[in-house]
Amino acid sequence: MRIFPNTESCLRLVRALAVETHENWMEANRYINMDDLREHKKLALRQAA
Repeated sequence: MRIFPNTESCLRLVRALAVETHENWMEANRYINMDDLREHKKLALRQAA
């Protein structure tokens, strides 16, 4: 007895999960504040000089 009747049905599920994971990741990273990164970069450059 198999969980999936054929390879194509398994691939459809894996692809759907990959797309959903990618969409969730993109939504989570949309809210990163780039100002903090710029400040950190400026501070690192000052310390290196």
